[in-house]
Amino acid sequence: MTLETALTGLNDQLRGALPPEIAEALDADRRRAAGTKFADVGSKIEDFTLPGADGTAASLGDLVANGPAVLVFYRGQWCPYCNLTLRTYQQELLPELAKRGATLAAISPQKPDGPLPDLEFPVLSDVGSTVARGLGLSYPVSDPVREAMRTLGTDLEKVNGTWELVHPAVVVVGRDRVLRFVDVHPDFVTRTEPTDILKSL
Repeated sequence: MTLETALTGLNDQLRGALPPEIAEALDADRRRAAGTKFADVGSKIEDFTLPGADGTAASLGDLVANGPAVLVFYRGQWCPYCNLTLRTYQQELLPELAKRGATLAAISPQKPDGPLPDLEFPVLSDVGSTVARGLGLSYPVSDPVREAMRTLGTDLEKVNGTWELVHPAVVVVGRDRVLRFVDVHPDFVTRTEPTDILKSL
């Protein structure tokens, strides 16, 4: 089963449980980013140091010390699509990256004070979306989506410290800090297939 198939099945299941007005607000959010400018392959990303969910900080320099780094930008642990994607990457991608001398790290704007994710790679907190904003991935949440998320039990201001989200994305960074692969998904229901990440390496 591809990641796309699994995500589509999850979306069908979740949408079936949503009131129509909330489903419409979330669908509008999926469409709102058309024409947004994101970082391009060949551009350079500045070094950063971010705290980890387990209390261990990591820098970009650490991640690319011995080879390329695959950075997965995601919305937060509260997002079921993100959780499915990260579990898939752990199962299908992580072993293959080790064979290629590449590292994997996940980055979200969520504060590093939540429950520890059950993952075998670094999960970093880009509080304030500094790193994501530099790549064009950060955006403010609209009022209708804020209300929809509150109704569903997610208060981003408490979880992230701000009503700001990131578009899910995967970037591959070389040891020279140059972006070798950029795949952004303004439609948060879709994500980068593991096979596409491996091809980029």
